[in-house]
Amino acid sequence: MRKLILAIGGSLVIAAPVATADVVGVGANVSYWDSDLSGKAGKNNDVVDVENDLDLESDTNANLSAYLEHPIPLLPNVRLNYTRIEQSGTGEISTEFDQVSGDVDSDLDLSQFDVTLYYEVLDNWVNLDLGLTARDLDGELVVREQILGGQVSKTKVDGVIPMGYLAARFDLPLTGVSVGGEANLISFDGDSVYDYNAYGQYELSLLQLRAGYRQISIDYEDSDDRLDIELGGPFVSAGLRF
Repeated sequence: MRKLILAIGGSLVIAAPVATADVVGVGANVSYWDSDLSGKAGKNNDVVDVENDLDLESDTNANLSAYLEHPIPLLPNVRLNYTRIEQSGTGEISTEFDQVSGDVDSDLDLSQFDVTLYYEVLDNWVNLDLGLTARDLDGELVVREQILGGQVSKTKVDGVIPMGYLAARFDLPLTGVSVGGEANLISFDGDSVYDYNAYGQYELSLLQLRAGYRQISIDYEDSDDRLDIELGGPFVSAGLRF
């Protein structure tokens, strides 16, 4: 993680003097993400499969983002992003997980709040942004036995994670059509978080419409609790930019 931060930080120092923006830009968007979940959760030495054992399914995937870009030299632009994922399911655990077994009801609540500082290295028909993200990750998996007075297990991970940020977009001049992608990533000492998306975009006046694919991979340990999960699927978004 330290090497990644130093590498990206060095890139930002180099990029800052050549980063350009002609005017102040402000934008915000909201998106719907239809994601599938796979992977495992760990509690002490016990492991459960969140897809096959718990049969978790998506209930709510909300994503909001906003950004501010400016022409002031050396000062980074700012992007905020909030993602909330809620999944629930009814499954069966054949091998005991944290003293829970048999027929179970489960709920996964995962939220991410990002603050990203970045520079526009290129800003024409080819757009390139480089930056650093601080992600506040908060996730909890609750597994309950269905019998009256049954055991309840809670697996929780919580932390602020530094990540590298990269965004690229290619515009087709005079059409309002573009394609692009964004990525946040970190890997260190057995923990890793990857969050990336690829999209097609259409702009009409102030309106910005996107459709694409997003994937999040979390392999994070907090004391005796661990989440090793992946979420992926298509998304659509609508936003305004000024």
